[in-house]
Amino acid sequence: MVKEFAREKNKFPIIHCFYLSLIFVLGSFSFTSAQKKTNIPAPPQLTRIEFLFDASQSMYGKWQTGAKIDVAKRLMNQMLDSLKNVPNIELALRVYGHQKPFPPQDCDDSRLEVPFGKGNISTIQQVLRNVTPRGTTPIAKSLELCGNDFPQEKSRNIIILITDGIEECGGDPCATSAALQKKGIVLKPFVIGLGLDVDLKKMFDCVGRYYDAENETTFESALNIVIKQALNATTLQVNLLDTDHHPTETNVNMTFYDQRTGAIKYNFIHTLNSKGQPDTLIIDPNTTYKIVVHTIPPVSKDSVVQTAGKHNTVGIDAPQGYLYLKMNSGNEYKRLMAIVRQRHEMNTLNVQEVGSTEKYITGKYDLEILTLPRINLEGVSIDQSKTTTIEIPQPGMVSFITNSTGYGSIYSSDKGKLKWIANLDDTQTKETFVMQPGDYKVIYRPKASRESVYTMEKIFKIVSGTSVAVTF
Repeated sequence: MVKEFAREKNKFPIIHCFYLSLIFVLGSFSFTSAQKKTNIPAPPQLTRIEFLFDASQSMYGKWQTGAKIDVAKRLMNQMLDSLKNVPNIELALRVYGHQKPFPPQDCDDSRLEVPFGKGNISTIQQVLRNVTPRGTTPIAKSLELCGNDFPQEKSRNIIILITDGIEECGGDPCATSAALQKKGIVLKPFVIGLGLDVDLKKMFDCVGRYYDAENETTFESALNIVIKQALNATTLQVNLLDTDHHPTETNVNMTFYDQRTGAIKYNFIHTLNSKGQPDTLIIDPNTTYKIVVHTIPPVSKDSVVQTAGKHNTVGIDAPQGYLYLKMNSGNEYKRLMAIVRQRHEMNTLNVQEVGSTEKYITGKYDLEILTLPRINLEGVSIDQSKTTTIEIPQPGMVSFITNSTGYGSIYSSDKGKLKWIANLDDTQTKETFVMQPGDYKVIYRPKASRESVYTMEKIFKIVSGTSVAVTF
C-alpha cells in the first residue's frame, strides 16, 4: 500500500577609585602618535562610546612619572586623537568625584560633562584638562546614570571602566551593569584596573571584561586592547556540518541570541559564497551568543565567544536529507497533508503537504498522513543528502445513498476487530468520501427506525481511481 524508497553577586568595599569608563568599543586603532596614520576600518553600524572618568581624590596618588590623574589625562588625549578620523562613532564624557570635596561624602557627585555627538573630541579633551580630583567614588550610581545618557536610536553602546579602587558609596556595580545589559542599553562594559590587589580584581569580573594595568606601560596597552575590541571588524564563519563534518549545509536561517539576556541580536540566512565556503559575518565581539539554526528540527550551539579583531570559526552539526511525499496519479485529494514527528515523540515537528519535498536533520521520523483512513509510518529514515520518497496510493471514492437520514459509521477490519474510520452525516441522504484502497464495512440505521433490529451492514471495496456506490 505504501512504498518507501531510500534515496554571586560581589559587593565593593570602600576605597578611593579612579574610573575611566568607555562605554561602547568598536574596531582597531592605536594610541601613540606614531600610529595615528593607521587606517581604521569604519564600524559596521553607529557606535556610541561613553567615557566615565573617575576624578575622586585617589587620582592624586603617585604613579611612576606623576600623579595618576595626569597620566590618565595624557593617555586619554592620545587615545582621543586616534579616534578623530574614525567614522560612524559618537562619544560622550561623564565625570564623577570632581564637584564636591571629601569630606563630607557626596554620593550624587556625577555629571555628564559632554553629551553624545560627532566631532566633539576636542571638547572632551578640553574638559578633561580642567578636571580636578576632589570627592568620592559613586561607581554604581554613575553607571546607572550612564544608561540614561545614550540616545534612543539604535547603536552599539559600550562602557570602558578604568579604576585604581572600588565602589565607595555602598552601591552594587555588578547588579547595575547586569541591569543595563539585560535591558539592552549597553554591551558588557570594559574594566581596566590600575594596580589592584588580586582580591579586588576578582570583584570586577561581574562588572565587565577586566584588564589589569600594573604600571603606566601596561595601562597604555590595556587601553589599546580595549579600543581594538571596540573598533575591530571581527568576523565569524559558521560551518554547518554534514555527517562527514564538512561545511556543506546551507540556506537556513540562523538566530543569534545574547546568551546572558536571551535577546535576539541577529538573523542571518546561511550562505555559501562563490567558492563554496560559508559566508563571513560581521557581528559584535563583545557578546556571548547562543546560535539557533532553524533546521527541522532546530539545532543550536551555546556559549559562542569570539576573539576580537580576528576571523573566528564555529562548527554546528546540521546533517540533512530530504523527504518527498509522492501521490500517485489522481486529484481526488485537493490538499493532502502529513504530520511529521521525531521518532517516538508526540509533538508535531512539521506539517508537510503531499507533493512537496522538505529538508530534515538526518535520523528517523514517524509520519501520520491525513488520508482516510490515516496512514501511519514509523521509523522513516532521512539520510545525508539523499531523498526518501513516500509514495501514497491513489485513492478511490465511495458514495452512500439512503432513502432517509440516519446514523452510520465506516469501519475497517483489523485482525478480526472493527476499527472506526468516520461517521456519516445524520442530516444527509447522500454523502461521498475519498478513501484509500481496501476493504471496508458501513453500519447504518435510519432515524425513523426506533428499534436496533433495523441496523444494516454492508461491505464495500475501494479501488484506486474508481468510484463505488453503497445504497440502503
